[in-house]
Amino acid sequence: MGDQPARAARPVWAGDGDGDPGYALVRLQVVRTALRAGPSRRRGARRRRSGLPALPPPLPQVWGLRLFPRSGGAGELALEQRLSALSGPARAAWVLRGLERLSDDDVHAVLTDAGAADAAGALREADRVPAEYRLLGSPAFDPCALQARPPDLVRRRRRLKASLAAGAALVVCGALFGLPDDGWAPDGAAAPPYALNRSAQAALDPGKLTRVSPAAWKTSARTDFSVWPARGDLAGDTALLRRTLAVWARPGERVRVSATPGTPSGGPAGPPQLLYAGTVDNARVVVLHDGLRITRYAEPLDGTGGAALDFARVDGADRAGASALVLGRADGNVRYLTAPWVRSAGARDLREPGADTADLPLTGGVTPPVAGPALKSGSCASWNVLELTDGTGTRLVTDLGELVPAVLTAGRPGAAREAAGGEASRTWSPFACSLASMRSAGVRSVNAWAFAEQPLPDAGGTGPGSSLPGGGGGSASWVCTRAETWRGGGSRVQAQFRTPGGPSGVVAARAEDVPQCGEREPRVLAGVLWKSGAGTWYLLAAGSRGTTSVTATGGVEGSVRGNLLTLEAEQGARADLEGTLENGDRVSGLG
Repeated sequence: MGDQPARAARPVWAGDGDGDPGYALVRLQVVRTALRAGPSRRRGARRRRSGLPALPPPLPQVWGLRLFPRSGGAGELALEQRLSALSGPARAAWVLRGLERLSDDDVHAVLTDAGAADAAGALREADRVPAEYRLLGSPAFDPCALQARPPDLVRRRRRLKASLAAGAALVVCGALFGLPDDGWAPDGAAAPPYALNRSAQAALDPGKLTRVSPAAWKTSARTDFSVWPARGDLAGDTALLRRTLAVWARPGERVRVSATPGTPSGGPAGPPQLLYAGTVDNARVVVLHDGLRITRYAEPLDGTGGAALDFARVDGADRAGASALVLGRADGNVRYLTAPWVRSAGARDLREPGADTADLPLTGGVTPPVAGPALKSGSCASWNVLELTDGTGTRLVTDLGELVPAVLTAGRPGAAREAAGGEASRTWSPFACSLASMRSAGVRSVNAWAFAEQPLPDAGGTGPGSSLPGGGGGSASWVCTRAETWRGGGSRVQAQFRTPGGPSGVVAARAEDVPQCGEREPRVLAGVLWKSGAGTWYLLAAGSRGTTSVTATGGVEGSVRGNLLTLEAEQGARADLEGTLENGDRVSGLG
């Protein structure tokens, strides 16, 4: 059994009713009822798609009043969008963690008792949504906080008559003029125009799209998305470009819209730049750039039903960050559009630094389907990345579920290098699977920094966190991974611990929006509980270079000169860490 850092025992949370079995029974009934309600909502959605009249809402109903929930801010809307993409059991798992503060084992038990078919899968799916539990206290998520407003009955009658007249006019116009022969209206899946003005019409004119010369990047002072040429077999399809611009300006109700955190999804301020328009697998895809965002529009080959509109923020992109875009995903594979300065591309498994790179032929800058990072349940056995080579070197990028892949680097913050080299690849190899926790967060780049090596006590560790055979010895490695976002905030830092021979590292501490492990503060201190082969528990802590002493207080007491601390401890003990730097500054333990 490999050594894993032990999780400290936690007291019963007050949200659990202080252990009251009556409270637990009520909570179970609420979860069971919510899970049973899911299929009925899906049946209602199928009725709407089939054109059948919707069933009346269940009682009680309020006549003479308009009831609607309170609106939330940008954070609440973004969280609601992420939760709506989860299954019912996954949403229940996320809420049980946030509101009830239950451990994963308790959540698993509640979901199982409530009838969830795959409680473990629901927990893994819930990990996709960031733990922004503070937003649940907003009135936007309070089912009892409603707004009521009396309707205007006279105005309602007038509007009903006007709607009937407008509907009749639309039927007549449709019969007279019809749709184009290919079944698409000029604006496709876009909503009706809200207003007509010169600037709005200019942004919808395909003829005014910016198209960059294929050789512009060779002489430009900038090397980013602004110098990408227009590519793709449909770059001259005016009707497709018109539909794309119209949907971007006013997406219809059936258009699936997604945006990375911190990315506005409004229409373009003026004519954007065309990067790509072509056929990708079973869809027509258009990629545009307006200086701030990358926008991808996709529609099926047989119509506009199921059209999708995706946004990603890319302001301040450099040569590395503008190396590739995701054109589409299908059957676990990814197609990329590479920058015009990319000379060759390949695919490789980040978990196997010594394995050969599979060459990928580029057709108009587009790669063939590449296996995406593993999304299988259970252990992570591989993590596929894209290797790109240009005139300045070779870099690795990885798909994290967004339009722009994240760039991987390795080394001390401020002096990190691209992760394509041998030493950098070996640094990333045991920690590649930790990238799964950074999906859909607007990540721009991720750096791995091996900040310490720590000798293990009692050679032959066999407890959690170690894969050492009996009688072995060696040193554990400490690596800090930091994910930077396109929006600047929301950085994610993880301190990871790996024993010699262990297949992968484990997260010992994590934090968000902290300067540690970054260019501003290239320092970090973290600790973990570890069980030796002799059955003794230890608190192991390590600080980055320049740490002159480490002190532990709380459940474990002790201090040491230098950056490595080893103290005997009790299972489940909790300790606070503090280090002293060469300049006298203090650094606290991460997390």
